[in-house]
Amino acid sequence: MEQLQLIQSKIYEIREQKVMLDRDLAEMYGVQTKALNQAVKRNIDRFPEDFMFQLTDEETRNWKSQFVTSNSIKMGVRRNPYAFTELGVAMLSSVLNSKTAIQINMSIMRTFVAIRQLVVLPRVDRVDELENQIMELKKYIDDVFADYNDINDDTRMQLELINETLAGLQNRNNSLNKPRPKIGFVK
Repeated sequence: MEQLQLIQSKIYEIREQKVMLDRDLAEMYGVQTKALNQAVKRNIDRFPEDFMFQLTDEETRNWKSQFVTSNSIKMGVRRNPYAFTELGVAMLSSVLNSKTAIQINMSIMRTFVAIRQLVVLPRVDRVDELENQIMELKKYIDDVFADYNDINDDTRMQLELINETLAGLQNRNNSLNKPRPKIGFVK
């Protein structure tokens, strides 16, 4: 799980695609960025634009600006990094033919799949479940005590508390359903 989180932190959104940068991939594979890029250039036919692209100057500046506190990340970037899409990362395993590369690639592919599932699958929310239970309870009480004149003050107060709680949950749920900000690099 820790490795998935580490990999997930290295996935950026650039040009509306989830990508990993050459320097992060090289670090994970235990090779120099230069060596990774040379292997890719020797097999450039395997990396069309939808597998890999080079960041523009502006994209590189934006990416570096996310790491204001860390000069070590800014240092040593002499050229714009290459970004590998999920397909490009999968192709890297055929170019970097080592046991480490294969193991790391499997972890990266699992991470991409996990991210895709988070986006595609509906979010199970405990607030929704509680809201439904409270609404059922309210409906039951309304059915049992259809006429408020037939109930005592304690029951009336409980009904009011249920109504207030339900309203609060609905307000909270409405605020939770706002669109989430994208994770990673955003133009």
